[in-house]
Amino acid sequence: MIWVAGGFALVVLVAALLPRYLELRRQPVTKRERQDTDGGFVGTSRGLTHYRILGPTRGPFVVCVHGLTTPSAVFEGLSVHLARMGFRVLVYDLYGRGLSARPHGRQTPEFFTLQLRELLDDLNLTEELTLVGYSMGGAIAAAFAAEEDHRLRRIVLLAPAGMATTLGREADWAAKMPGLGDWLFHMAFPRAQRAAIEAERGIPSEVEGIAEVQTGELTRRGYVRSVLSSLRYTLSEPMEAAHRSIAAGGLPVLAIWGREDAQIPLRAMSLLTEWNRSARQEVIDGAGHGLPYTHAAEVAALVARELEDERHR
Repeated sequence: MIWVAGGFALVVLVAALLPRYLELRRQPVTKRERQDTDGGFVGTSRGLTHYRILGPTRGPFVVCVHGLTTPSAVFEGLSVHLARMGFRVLVYDLYGRGLSARPHGRQTPEFFTLQLRELLDDLNLTEELTLVGYSMGGAIAAAFAAEEDHRLRRIVLLAPAGMATTLGREADWAAKMPGLGDWLFHMAFPRAQRAAIEAERGIPSEVEGIAEVQTGELTRRGYVRSVLSSLRYTLSEPMEAAHRSIAAGGLPVLAIWGREDAQIPLRAMSLLTEWNRSARQEVIDGAGHGLPYTHAAEVAALVARELEDERHR
């Protein structure tokens, strides 16, 4: 019996340590990688933030905030279209993604809005900005706009989280169960994410190699725990208060949805209408959750139409 108990205890110990072992096998972002990037870095309070400025040397700024799992490369197709419209496009990697720092801590909306505020302050971007938020970035953009609408000209929300986000049963359970949920997420998420990426590999994309960018994140140390923390502390709560504050302040809002989006279903539109009746909403037929890179031209065309209509209001 002692041997049986000892063997069971050993199995439990190995299982408990396995997520940490797998994490240690992942590679941290290296100094060489940061030296080789075509972007820059700002020393924000929780570590380095990687950013790039794309488009013409002069023009109004669009600031793009990416989502939960894919870093700022998700905007490479859309940024080309926005640049042709005369915008300078600032893209950056949220903490825990891309080439930015991987700090520990609760990844709340405040955690991310502080990063954005410090980035804009360091770059001295004080003019009125167009803020684009995709998926979880839509929740971050809404939180930022509710706090600092005076810095913004408008916000554009692409399949925004914070209204009717569908996490999936396993992710939802892991987010609600610290401890055991952490173990389950660290063991199950990488495989599930790879499967989801492969399932969409054949979908046309305006970002070359988007699947490789997405799978590459899974090899990075700090990425999986960052995704879990964001699920737990940013995506678990509705953004009603922020959107009602935006409505009260009168900041123009354009929300664009994918009709086939399974992660942010169209029923979210009715919630946004309830919270902000002045928000303009558009639906792209045939688009799923990846609409910023699968339907970048259509997204840019809707933004252009919004700007043209704004001029005539």
